[in-house]
Amino acid sequence: MTTVTQMKCACESCLCIISVENAVKKNGQNYCSEACANGHPDGTTGCGHEGCRCHS
Repeated sequence: MTTVTQMKCACESCLCIISVENAVKKNGQNYCSEACANGHPDGTTGCGHEGCRCHS
């Protein structure tokens, strides 16, 4: 059996690879930040990680 310890943020356009253990969890998905987990409210872009300009 293989245990996944890292995965891509569940936000579709996000480039971040995150630790499952430290992820922001919402609706059974793992996200790199609150912005991604909340669907980028108010049209915000980016998750606070350098070079990433993701959006919902």
